[in-house]
Amino acid sequence: MHSNKSQRGQKPLLSIENLKVSFKLENQTINALKGISLEVYPQEIVCLVGESGSGKSVTCYSILKLLDKNAKAEGKISFEADEEKIDNLLETSDKQIRKTRGNKISMVFQEPSAVLNPLLTIGEQLMETVLAHKKVNKDEAKKICLNAMEKAQIPDPERRFNQYPHELSGGLKQRVVIAIATVNNPYLILADEPTTALDVTVSAKIIALFKKIKKEGKSILLITHDLGVVAEVADWVYVIKEGQIVEENNVYEIFENPKHPYTKKLLESRPMFNLKT
Repeated sequence: MHSNKSQRGQKPLLSIENLKVSFKLENQTINALKGISLEVYPQEIVCLVGESGSGKSVTCYSILKLLDKNAKAEGKISFEADEEKIDNLLETSDKQIRKTRGNKISMVFQEPSAVLNPLLTIGEQLMETVLAHKKVNKDEAKKICLNAMEKAQIPDPERRFNQYPHELSGGLKQRVVIAIATVNNPYLILADEPTTALDVTVSAKIIALFKKIKKEGKSILLITHDLGVVAEVADWVYVIKEGQIVEENNVYEIFENPKHPYTKKLLESRPMFNLKT
């Protein structure tokens, strides 16, 4: 449990400072992010929570330079882990960001069916990620992939390895996406509404998996509008409204002593939650 910022860690793994993102449309400019700042520390689950359209996903996409071509991003996103230090991810070259993406920082997208290639087997898609970043042969790569599948709690990984996405349920597809995101042992995982398309039982299993990933030493920035998920996993919470952070605190303070009217409104509109112990 965190009671104040100083207890979160000595040095943040990810630091976003005054991030502004706008989108140029035909006749107008839409300001999606209006100068947000946030930090993720080692072995921490940080939740960025807000309504649809508040700028949550745009924040995630900015970190890995996945924004559309009509987007303009300003500010600073620094990343530092062990020997890896990037002063500003927004200013990295395409080559550098490709080395970072899926390797040091990876992403779990909201809709696994949109991410997985229907023409490739699960194994081929995992192997592709490993071989892009590691100097290993195909046998070694396969072992790494099967291990990642096992850790993602995919039953019978050897059989699933040779299957195609359409042969798997929604929950299994999401586990595959998590296996792809964790296969190269990244420092940070960005998870964009990872439980939205799943039923309650499957969703609970995915949340349990994220908690397990954190225990293994990883950090997670989890994007969600679901306060039940926040209560279950968060260490630190940022509340975002219309492209601005309106409140941040540890999960206990956010739920028990919210300060901002918008945070209070979010909490009032949801059922009561039991905070994790």
